[in-house]
Amino acid sequence: MPFIAAAIGYVTKRVAIEMMFRPLRFIGIWPPYLGWQGVVPRSSARMIRVSAQLITTRLIDPREIADRLDADEVARRIQGPLLLTIEEIARDVMERYHPQLWEMLPVLAQDLIIKQVQAGAPVMVKKIMHEIRSDIGEVLDVEQVAVEALQRDKELLVRLIRDISRPEMAFIARCGIYFGFVLGIVQTAVWALTQEPLILPIFGASIGWLTDWLAIKLVFFPRERTRILGIFPFQGVFQRRRAEVARQYGELVAREVMTVPNIIDGILRGPKSDRLLTMIQRIVQKTVDEQASIAKPFVAVAVGTKRFQEMKHAAADKAMTYLGDTALRAEPYATEALDIGNTIAAKMNRLSRVEYEGLLRPAFRQDEWKLIAVGAVIGGLVGELQALLLLH
Repeated sequence: MPFIAAAIGYVTKRVAIEMMFRPLRFIGIWPPYLGWQGVVPRSSARMIRVSAQLITTRLIDPREIADRLDADEVARRIQGPLLLTIEEIARDVMERYHPQLWEMLPVLAQDLIIKQVQAGAPVMVKKIMHEIRSDIGEVLDVEQVAVEALQRDKELLVRLIRDISRPEMAFIARCGIYFGFVLGIVQTAVWALTQEPLILPIFGASIGWLTDWLAIKLVFFPRERTRILGIFPFQGVFQRRRAEVARQYGELVAREVMTVPNIIDGILRGPKSDRLLTMIQRIVQKTVDEQASIAKPFVAVAVGTKRFQEMKHAAADKAMTYLGDTALRAEPYATEALDIGNTIAAKMNRLSRVEYEGLLRPAFRQDEWKLIAVGAVIGGLVGELQALLLLH
């Protein structure tokens, strides 16, 4: 009986763990009542918000991150593709707005106009970066970047929680064996004294319920390191692994969520991108005015002042379409400079015990009673089977 009880404890834990993460989509005939969807996937909307808020309010300061980027180094990294982009934009705008004038110009004159505009590229990049850094909150919604990254890949949240909690899941499964065996000894003694078949399903359900409940609690509690009987040191497994979890979580977020492409996409196409567009239009138009000073009087007379203003607007709009691809040329430098993984790890180690617990606890809190109930049902069924075998 103790060995069967240990098996019940282990099996109910493994089932509970799998039910945490699988299936990704609801399987059944009457959602959400007749069927099942993994606890984490079903609660993904709430958990994504919790994770995103933790990342953006406690772990990442947009201004601190943005200040790590050196404008000169960014300009140097993207200089080649930037100059080619500027040339393409200049030729496209001139050919579109005044093809006859552009074709009449000698090649040398065309190149001179383009090179004049290109000359202002490094200064333009620095101005744009200065504007973004000085008012990063107005052009980048970091929480939205995190939310969209987690929503885009439904398996990402599951992978994020499962990877950082793997040792905790193994601990829960092992607890089922130990607690089940101990309770099985008690069950054996009660059965020997009473010979009552009903004892077996009752104990089976109790083992499934109690071992599930106790194993989940021991993942998080006690929060502070304490001693059992004043001798044996003990602390919740998740709390004890804080340094390891912080490093692992930081690496996962930096690699999967707060990546340079995701941040750039959040700046260019996020809810605050219209402010960035206005800012870039202003800077690009000013740069065109400053650097095209040689040809400006000639062009303004030839095409008209209003037409010239439209050309500058078109150049700014087109610059926005190229900005993402051009900026990504600095991705290796930006990834290293931002150092998001180590930043998150360092700040996680400074969280309070309760705040740190909030990283994983939401995955259990709302639906842990269902996991415990399933453990009780499985334990009861195994106990009933055990009783039938003994009776026959």
